[in-house]
Amino acid sequence: MKRRDFERLVDQALDSLPGEFSSLLDNVAIFIADRPSRELLRQMEVPPGETVFGLYEGVPLTERTHDYGLVTPDRITIFQRPIEEACATEKEAVEQIRRTVLHEIAHFFGIDDDRLDEIEEAREAGESRPGD
Repeated sequence: MKRRDFERLVDQALDSLPGEFSSLLDNVAIFIADRPSRELLRQMEVPPGETVFGLYEGVPLTERTHDYGLVTPDRITIFQRPIEEACATEKEAVEQIRRTVLHEIAHFFGIDDDRLDEIEEAREAGESRPGD
């Protein structure tokens, strides 16, 4: 996929955020990179053969104190190649981009991976109920 098309899909994911969330995304820069560096994967203790789709770097809203200010923007990086490699169709890629953007924004709001897993499991269980 061309970078411009990928960027458009990231923008669409951001545009789909409810207004109450997007209005709180202050001092956050969104970047797209080809893939995480080996050093980054090593620092994050990602096992060999695995990768990450996105990364949040910054101070979550829940950890900011009254003296938070005059700091560089938090960063959210979305890694294009791992997403493309994990998805067989463009439809899958669109959904994975959306999930990755939401996941990294959740970290900005102070939600950790364990809680995100619980939310995702509950969402999937709700979607798979008969009669829905």
